[in-house]
Amino acid sequence: MVHERKPTFLQSLTAGGAAGTAVDLLFFPIDTIKTRLQSAQGFTRAGGFSGIYKGVGSVVVGSAPGAAVFFSTYDTLKKTLPVQGPLNHMISASVGEVAACLVRVPTEVIKTRAQTSSYGALAQSSWAAAKLVWAHEGISGFYRGFGITVMREIPFTSLQFPLYEFLKYRLALSLTPKRQHKQLYAHEAAVCGSIAGGVAAALTTPLDVLKTRVMLDIKNPSTNTSPQNISLLTRLRLIYTTEGVGALFAGVVPRTMWISAGGAVFLGMYELVVDGFSR
Repeated sequence: MVHERKPTFLQSLTAGGAAGTAVDLLFFPIDTIKTRLQSAQGFTRAGGFSGIYKGVGSVVVGSAPGAAVFFSTYDTLKKTLPVQGPLNHMISASVGEVAACLVRVPTEVIKTRAQTSSYGALAQSSWAAAKLVWAHEGISGFYRGFGITVMREIPFTSLQFPLYEFLKYRLALSLTPKRQHKQLYAHEAAVCGSIAGGVAAALTTPLDVLKTRVMLDIKNPSTNTSPQNISLLTRLRLIYTTEGVGALFAGVVPRTMWISAGGAVFLGMYELVVDGFSR
């Protein structure tokens, strides 16, 4: 019999915060390259390989609370929802992602604009970019792309976490006859997290491209309009018709590598911290 670990709310909060900070800081340069590849201005004009830590300040501020909100919500719902199995994991992870986006999206907006030098010489740091977002767009500017981020995260997490939980269950089941320790070690959970994250990342890349494009729209302060004030579906069609299907999968290799490796660190670190609490 495989027993699932059930961390407390405080354990989920702490472990999630530690996991989020670790993965975002460790793989930030890959995220920068991915974002620049997806930028409408092109990789070179967005900064190329230079200044790959631009925007890291917003990640330092937002990673821990965003991941903490996700895991505390996810673990709480896993224990309380009346449904079980993959549906439980899909619902719990989806609600957790929506809650986390309230924290994550503002930091993503600042990060992507700093990474791609959207404000030129006016904003060479996360703080400078944040002040310009506030000055030109107000509080709504920090939530530009909230809808598409949620649209990206729900399919992503609905793929990642049921697959992650399934892989953990199957691995634990196969190892149980060989040892009395019925829980996976952190490095074993990390392998499951890597596979699940990589599969989900590759399949949801078009939504990630769309999210990046929306977040990089900068409102014109004189007309109070965005350069492309169009629907998400129209924007998706425009990318496809003007740039080709390849543009919808721009950055798929670094995104898949980053989230696959990041999934190992993120979920491995989470399991490690929770395991430390249980001991």
